[in-house]
Amino acid sequence: MNGFSVGHEIPGVLWRRDPSGETLPLVVDSPHSGTLYPEDFSFCCPLEVLRRAEDAFVDELFEGAPHHGATMIAAVFPRSYLDVNRAADDLLSTAWPGHLSLRPATRVGLVRRYAQAGMPIYDRKLHPDEVLARVERYHAPYHQTLDEACDRLHGQFGAVWHVNAHSMPSTGSRKHGRKGEHGDFVIGDRDGTTCAPEFTDFVAVTLRGMGYEVHVNDGYKGVELVRRQGRPRERRHSLQIEVDRSLYMDQRSLEKLPHFDSLKADLTQLFSALRDFVRAQV
Repeated sequence: MNGFSVGHEIPGVLWRRDPSGETLPLVVDSPHSGTLYPEDFSFCCPLEVLRRAEDAFVDELFEGAPHHGATMIAAVFPRSYLDVNRAADDLLSTAWPGHLSLRPATRVGLVRRYAQAGMPIYDRKLHPDEVLARVERYHAPYHQTLDEACDRLHGQFGAVWHVNAHSMPSTGSRKHGRKGEHGDFVIGDRDGTTCAPEFTDFVAVTLRGMGYEVHVNDGYKGVELVRRQGRPRERRHSLQIEVDRSLYMDQRSLEKLPHFDSLKADLTQLFSALRDFVRAQV
């Protein structure tokens, strides 16, 4: 990964990269870009369909952040196996761990049931013990690692800024000059509840200055990770960034497009700008 040393690693679960130079209270995480499918993930659907749930290459797009003072964390397992951007009891009944209360096919939670409409991921019901094992093995350490990084930096600097990085599927086709329905980026702060407005505005204005169409809280407001980390009254600021997948990859084959490198360079430049933003706040 571009020569970064591993600050912390749990094999098969996650890695953390520490800043390559100056350390700032700036954290970025990529919870959905994992591609290491666990051996006990007994899915029955085609892998090529299941993989479309991945936020493919997002960890790579944002990997320049540690050059600009940020700590970076990423999951290496797929979100279709377990989604750390959901609460540990999302999809579970109040009788947990006695039984699961499954959601309709149109909703997703901690553990997905469908790869796409009408295509189940499993040919059987998962036992509650299987889900509990996934929570303990994957969900708990991911949140612990992110909590520890944010707590340590907040303790050191009195404030912390967290970026939760994702990509969003869309109807866009850059080859045919068509943008997706949500523009190029969506910035989510759960309607202004997870960070100071200056943080949201700075990210949106910076990206717009690069020529991108940026929406705020339009369809993607942020879920569990920003909800959990974002406490602006305590100077804990958290926002979600969604980038349109059609900007950088073929959404069916998951192959990178020629624009990948320029997008990655722009996101590295965003973190250069965030470095200066954060420096001015502490």
